Amino acid sequence: MAPGSLLRRTARQRTGDDAEDRALAYLQAQGLQLIQRNFRCKGGEIDLILRENATIVFVEVRARASSAFGGAVASVTAAKQRRLLVAAQVWLQGQSGLPPCRFDVVALEGGQLQWLRNAISA
Repeated sequence: MAPGSLLRRTARQRTGDDAEDRALAYLQAQGLQLIQRNFRCKGGEIDLILRENATIVFVEVRARASSAFGGAVASVTAAKQRRLLVAAQVWLQGQSGLPPCRFDVVALEGGQLQWLRNAISA
C-alpha cells in the first residue's frame, strides 16, 4: 500500500483490512501458506488465496460486530458466492494445471473467529 493511503481508507475498509490480517495470521498458524491477497478482476474479488498441501484455498473474510441481521456468515450471499467463483475461475486460468481447490469462509463476529472449510460449493 502506498504511503499515506491508510489515512485515506474509510473506517469500514480499515475494519476489513484488520479482519483480513487476523484471518491470515490464524490460517498461517494452522499451516496454510499465502499465495495472494486481495485478488481483483472484473467479475469479483478474493480476499485471500492460500495453499494447504496441494490444495488451493480461496478465502472470503467477513467481519461483523454482532450477530444482528444474521451475522458474518449470513452476509456471504448467493451473489457474493457467484462473484467469488467467477474470480477464482479467472485466477485459475492464469495457473498451470488445475489444482484441487476449495472455498472457505473466515467469519469474525464480536471478536470471535470461526473458520468454515468448504463453506461454498463450486
